[in-house]
Amino acid sequence: MIVKSVNFYPVLIYFYNYCSIITDSMIMEIGTRIKTRKRSITAPLDTLSFADAVVQIYLDNSGDLELIAKTFESSNLDFSRYGDTFFEVIFTGGRTQPGTIKLDEGAKHSYSVLDCESTRDAILPFVLYIQKILRRRPFLIKNLENVMRRFLQSLELFEDNERKKLAIFTALTFSQKLSGLPPETVFQPLLKGNIVAKGIVLPFITDFFKVYLVENNLDDLMLLLKKGKMEDNLLDFFPSAKRSAEGFSEHFIKEGLTELVKHNEKKIFEVKLKEIKSALTTQIAEEADMSEVIDTVRQRIKDAKLPDIEVVRILWDVLMDAVQWSGKNQQQNTNAALRQVKTWSKLLNTFCTNGRLELELIYKVQIQCYEDAKLMKLFPEIVRSLYDLDVLAEDTILLWFRKGVNPKGRWYKEREK
Repeated sequence: MIVKSVNFYPVLIYFYNYCSIITDSMIMEIGTRIKTRKRSITAPLDTLSFADAVVQIYLDNSGDLELIAKTFESSNLDFSRYGDTFFEVIFTGGRTQPGTIKLDEGAKHSYSVLDCESTRDAILPFVLYIQKILRRRPFLIKNLENVMRRFLQSLELFEDNERKKLAIFTALTFSQKLSGLPPETVFQPLLKGNIVAKGIVLPFITDFFKVYLVENNLDDLMLLLKKGKMEDNLLDFFPSAKRSAEGFSEHFIKEGLTELVKHNEKKIFEVKLKEIKSALTTQIAEEADMSEVIDTVRQRIKDAKLPDIEVVRILWDVLMDAVQWSGKNQQQNTNAALRQVKTWSKLLNTFCTNGRLELELIYKVQIQCYEDAKLMKLFPEIVRSLYDLDVLAEDTILLWFRKGVNPKGRWYKEREK
């Protein structure tokens, strides 16, 4: 049986059109609406009206910050949308133009941070006033952060006196522990190359340090700088022509911040000690030639301007650190220590050039031996070995003994008897 192929296409078209007509008629009869997706409608920002309202509150209260703060508490102003504008009005007296610190059109007032005197006493009330506002509206801390970052990045657009006011205000925000303001927000924007190169940042940070140290000590300042990732980078605030340890000391001594200078010199000294220890440790571990090690020490002393007493201390530390100590065998420890002293006696002899330095070496050996349990019995043996190797003179040992530094020094006196 042969089945002829049937073309169903016209039938399908007819069925589709029929269904469409039925569906449309049902919708028309029932009155069903096709729902469209709702869109959230956001009113455009009106920073001008907000700024004018804030300015008016300042004017109505004649700049009395306590009354102004109370008025804000009961106001219906939308601080969550206009937080940046709010702080612009506090700092400058009005709304600023986008991307600059220049005042925009609109109302102004003359009770701003930049309008007051550039003294700590004049600016402190503004910090306390903002602190009170932030307690009520903690979300505004982010807006304060935004505005401060923008102003600090634009320091060159301010007058010298205005920069000083900003420095005082910034120092007081940390001194008064203004909630939530991250130190990094303040310090990092100051590192923009152009304002550092123009010498704008250095006076700012100097004023900041001076004001902060009125109520805080140097340790507090160093902790703050550490949080701001600036503790080891203070020279970055200096223009390249003054960026040196000498330039640092000269500037801050002139500004009366001698404590800061001493702290910086101490840090530099510690870095140099660490470097020389590292270099000597490597050479001794590799059993470098004696003359090479002596030359290294001399060069490091010259470069770092190390005091001779520190050199003696470093040499002893490095030599003892290189010894492979035993946890149980006391005799093995004694042999290892004496072997190290004998091997490097020429190095010690080269830099223990007078009685004062020899005495310092005895003190150093004594402290190590009596602080480290495994070395406690080694002190007489080491001193005797240093004497036999001509590192220590007889007069030095007798002087140490007569001073009564430790009764265990009697071994030498008894030996002479």
